[in-house]
Amino acid sequence: MSKNKIVWDKTSERFYETGVKNVVLYTQTAGVYNDGCAWNGVTAITESPSGAESTALYADDIKYLNLISNEEFGATIEAYTYPSEFEKCDGTADLVTGVSIGQQKRETFGLSYRTVLGNDTDGNDYGYKLHLIYGCKASPSERAYSTISDSPEANTFSWELSTTPVSVNGFKPTSCITIDSTKCDKTKLAALETILYGKDPTQTNGSDGVAPRLPLPDEVKTLMTPDGE
Repeated sequence: MSKNKIVWDKTSERFYETGVKNVVLYTQTAGVYNDGCAWNGVTAITESPSGAESTALYADDIKYLNLISNEEFGATIEAYTYPSEFEKCDGTADLVTGVSIGQQKRETFGLSYRTVLGNDTDGNDYGYKLHLIYGCKASPSERAYSTISDSPEANTFSWELSTTPVSVNGFKPTSCITIDSTKCDKTKLAALETILYGKDPTQTNGSDGVAPRLPLPDEVKTLMTPDGE
């Protein structure tokens, strides 16, 4: 146990988290995640956990115990645009080429995105976090169209997401994984990013390229486990 006096706001320990970028969409077919595609124009992703609420039980005229409800993971995506692959996740289907209809079945999908970790000495170059989200369903959202004026603005889209957790050996099912670049092995992290983002054939010494995909939690654990553990 440390016996040192607590010191607040030490140099290089003034941390913060900011930004969102490198968003990737992974659609799903028959329970299997398809190749990922870039989602450009994302302006915000708001993670919204819910549940984990306490219910008090009483016995013998005292509070006997607290029961905690299951926690659920939800999120909100705001963006200027979305990839065509997302249309089936938003309940849109092609009637014929160039003609689409809404109110169709909404497909399940996954996401990965990156946020910036900073501190007082390195700024935004300190590190980053990778966020992997599983089992997403998008709810219908409001879309407002307004006239072009002398102060034009681009339309923004927004979707509320609910999730269904996936299994993890030795743990309760989860809908989200977070990887901290400042704490994990850099070589293993690079290997994970190759899986998430893919690799062009020109970068593989003449061999086939690597298609981007979303690994499940057990694969992430195996890949990121430090050597010797």
